[in-house]
Amino acid sequence: MEPYPKAYLYRRIVQAKRLMDERFMEPIDGELISGEAAFSQSHFIRLFKQVYGVVPRTYLSDLRLERARQLLDDGVSVTEACFTVGFRSLPTFSRAFKRRTGSAPAAYRAARAERARHMAAEPMEHIPSCYAIWLGWPQMRDPG
Repeated sequence: MEPYPKAYLYRRIVQAKRLMDERFMEPIDGELISGEAAFSQSHFIRLFKQVYGVVPRTYLSDLRLERARQLLDDGVSVTEACFTVGFRSLPTFSRAFKRRTGSAPAAYRAARAERARHMAAEPMEHIPSCYAIWLGWPQMRDPG
């Protein structure tokens, strides 16, 4: 028999996850997070992975990278995005970003800016054909 009911353990894991969700831009580490759940780091990592499918460090990194992507979409510089979301070094951020998105942060930012310019210049080209057909609009571009 387990010493604590599963619901109690899961509540503590969720509490630590909420800490990460709320404070991911701050310099938080495994000790702080596992302490929030009142578990040893190794036990916390095991339980967190069991519940969420990833280790806490990966979850935290994914939160940071997603927010960095949003900042880059908004035109923030790569350096500012890096440090705003809680990464401590630009090379570490760049490697993690490229691993997650497939492109370097600067290339991602440039491509998104170019797409935004193109959408502003040619907005009709960015309406999905299925939507245009549904509305009864004529074909706007050759799908081939």
